[in-house]
Amino acid sequence: MFTRRALTTLRRAPLSRGLSSRATGVLSALDLRSERELSGVYDGEWSGSGEVLESVCPTTGEVLARVNTATPAELERALERSREAYQVIRDVPAPKRGEILRQIREALAAKREALGALVSLEMGKIRTEGVGEVQEFVDIADYAVGLSRMMNGRVVASERPGHSILEVPNPLGVVAVLSAFNFPVAVYGWNLALSLAAGNATLWKPAPTTPLCSIAVTKIVSGVLERNGLPGAVAGLVTGGKEVGAGVVESKHVDLVSFTGSEAVGRQVGQAVQSRFGKVLLELGGNNAAVVMPDADLDLAVPSVFFGAVGTAGQRCTSTRRLYLHSGIVQAFLSRLESLYQSVRPGDPLDTRTLLGPLHTRQAADVYHAAVERLLNSGAEILTGGAAYRDLPAPLDGGNFVMPTIAIPQEVDVTDPLWSTETFAPILSVGVFDKLEQAIEWNNGVPQGLSSSLWTRDIRNVGKWIGPAGSDAGIVNVNVGTSGAEIGAAFGGNKSTGWGRESGGDAWKQYVRWSACTLNFSDAAPLAQGVQFSNTA
Repeated sequence: MFTRRALTTLRRAPLSRGLSSRATGVLSALDLRSERELSGVYDGEWSGSGEVLESVCPTTGEVLARVNTATPAELERALERSREAYQVIRDVPAPKRGEILRQIREALAAKREALGALVSLEMGKIRTEGVGEVQEFVDIADYAVGLSRMMNGRVVASERPGHSILEVPNPLGVVAVLSAFNFPVAVYGWNLALSLAAGNATLWKPAPTTPLCSIAVTKIVSGVLERNGLPGAVAGLVTGGKEVGAGVVESKHVDLVSFTGSEAVGRQVGQAVQSRFGKVLLELGGNNAAVVMPDADLDLAVPSVFFGAVGTAGQRCTSTRRLYLHSGIVQAFLSRLESLYQSVRPGDPLDTRTLLGPLHTRQAADVYHAAVERLLNSGAEILTGGAAYRDLPAPLDGGNFVMPTIAIPQEVDVTDPLWSTETFAPILSVGVFDKLEQAIEWNNGVPQGLSSSLWTRDIRNVGKWIGPAGSDAGIVNVNVGTSGAEIGAAFGGNKSTGWGRESGGDAWKQYVRWSACTLNFSDAAPLAQGVQFSNTA
């Protein structure tokens, strides 16, 4: 961070050097003016006079823009305005809230390509994945439009004559979304769509390294709210670092905190929210495994494992980190997988031909190198990769490019940090098994439980994998990779992944408060369970 004197100087001065044309084109398409600091707080008005964040392009290392974050006073005002906005939006009929979401969907779809390019520019994922991430927001908005007419309670039979019991969902209040860098648009979309359909106000605190994506999205959403005469704080924004995040998490104005990030920070968030009896939704570490049986179709399995481990440069929560191969197919599988690894080349994520973009930050590259060193020190064989790319042409030479890596540790010990710790980088560790039961034990033996994948054509294996003695992850796939979930089912994981569920399925039920309402329409008032309480009995 900068000193106050430095901040004053920065606010008066434009960026010291011009942006590249690739960056300028992307930013201008979304009306993001980078000559001076951008406002990083929105609560119906744009503001921000706190510390300055720099958005750095992971592909080139250039500073894309500077963003003024929230001061403590601005954060408190945003929280208060979120509460006020909730009192407005909760009274809007749910189908009309669905109409607002339909308009948000249309506004996002109109900017899909531009927003997708911004995700590639600021986060670093390749163009098709950036556009796909925006499409995910579009899709969940579609889903929530229909959901707005289907967020039903139920009628429960009463044991007492002339009585009925209703289970009624009502809006919850203010939902705070603390999103991670790796999905700087979609995770907010999952939460905003369900939260708004449910009648809540939502306050977004994005990752400090992807503020431009959050500003661009908020401008689009706020435009829809404004055209419909709704308070902007229905979908507010506060950018900043740890202090801003802590202020949101600890605020009594926030009824539900949805946090996506590391297990370590998630544990702190969970404890802080529960200490004030708030609700918390956690999406934390993955450490996902793919299991390949001898009867698997390798034409399907090999490319899927390749995408799972290398896609987004290994920076998805659902990235494939562990690969368990049956002993009968080890050589055939690894030879084909290694060929795919060696065919991939780093490139500009904005180039549609690129399959491998950079890691998001220099710190992420340091984590990659430390993990490779631990593997080597343990005696693991590095089949391919294991280093940063060297001698890349400008401007890629300023980026955070590392080689996707396949490692074969000497043994599988899921209590060893080599296996039990998630490394957010393109490193795939391989183990060999003989029986499916052994692979399931390894799959389940780590603390995390997000995604898992079995490759087989034997229905008996399928039944065991998805059954009570099978995978204990929240996502249990068959002949589908660990990565690339659709929005229609609930997304989330078990164990230290946090037990949270977002997106489809029954995830919406977390964004409402539930009441059991017993109605007596008879001429008597009997007690339940036949209890008699009368001095005339």
